[in-house]
Amino acid sequence: MAEVPPIRGRCDPRFASVREALARNFRDHGEVGAAVAVAIDGRFVVDLWAGWADAARARPWERDTLVDVFSVGKALAALALLVLVERGRIALEAPVARYWPGFAARGKEQVTVRMLLAHRAGLPGIRHPLPPLSMYDWDRMTSALAAEEPWWEPGRQHGYHVNTFGFLVGELVRRVSGRKFTAFFREEIAQPLGADFHFGVGPEYDARIAEHLLPGDDTHLAGYLAAGEVAGRAEHDEGRQRFLQAVYANPSGISGFGTVNTRAWRAAEMPSTNGHANARAVARIYSALACGGAIDGIRLLHPETVERARAEESSGEDLVLRRGSRFGLGFQLTRPEFPLGTGPRSFGHLGAGGAVGFCDPDTRLAFGYTMNYPGPRWQNPRNRSLIDAVYSAL
Repeated sequence: MAEVPPIRGRCDPRFASVREALARNFRDHGEVGAAVAVAIDGRFVVDLWAGWADAARARPWERDTLVDVFSVGKALAALALLVLVERGRIALEAPVARYWPGFAARGKEQVTVRMLLAHRAGLPGIRHPLPPLSMYDWDRMTSALAAEEPWWEPGRQHGYHVNTFGFLVGELVRRVSGRKFTAFFREEIAQPLGADFHFGVGPEYDARIAEHLLPGDDTHLAGYLAAGEVAGRAEHDEGRQRFLQAVYANPSGISGFGTVNTRAWRAAEMPSTNGHANARAVARIYSALACGGAIDGIRLLHPETVERARAEESSGEDLVLRRGSRFGLGFQLTRPEFPLGTGPRSFGHLGAGGAVGFCDPDTRLAFGYTMNYPGPRWQNPRNRSLIDAVYSAL
């Protein structure tokens, strides 16, 4: 049984069970450093943090500690694109090539913006081996994706675009808005909401970024995939292994193994994987979506666009994960195997190791959980216990 560090922050007495669940995560589930935030109608009822921001346990987790939240950022990349849809700058049914002409290569002429957001474009990986760390070169990555042949017929099936989603969506944002994705997100979403969420962070942030305790390099990733951790069962087929290598490890370092704590990783523009935030920032952004697209007089989307975003676009067997998944337009939707609370209309996104952000429009609730010690990728007991505690208090 591990020692429980002081749980700091504030918590409405009604949600005392969330504080207790966070303490249990440290005592029983190996938590090192973490934060959890819950807002209802835009008002924070939980804003807690505890533990350590480094492996040596020498640097306490503070109120403003940031950490890489990995795929939590995918949904916010989708949100940036939906802002442009809302403004009439881009159409969901239009071919991607209307805005990105080079994308039409290798049979992708009919891939629509909707397919891209719903993980149906067939571009979860790049076949041609790229030099290590090429993910730091935006033009190289987007050019490689534009030239790539789909792995399946676009639109017919879906598969989680683990590391490519952010480049694909972000390039559309760049081409339509005329701004880099990082600038668009900062100026149109994070700054107006006062949300401490960043893609591409400068060295001035390093003192408050927690060390993410992901294993060291791609040899760990190879073992991870070979053991079937991603799919939930062993993956012995040679063709399947080549596919997973393209998805998770081309270029080397793209999944964060051995790279996540480097200055180059933090500074890069990688919307699928290197958003840095605290739980409060995640919940703040989702508060707008929980409340029909606007909060405190700041409107990101109209309610109709929010409903369109959370409507089911993909469900069933996922060709990458080889288990069921369910997506709206860039958002993961609640499902029995991983319920985002009890609300059937809840939507959000998980991040590697257990981070999660979501909202429940029926209760106007927004939730954010950030951490630096990864647990199971699937059905993580730490985020599960926090979410259950929140809903037990409602």
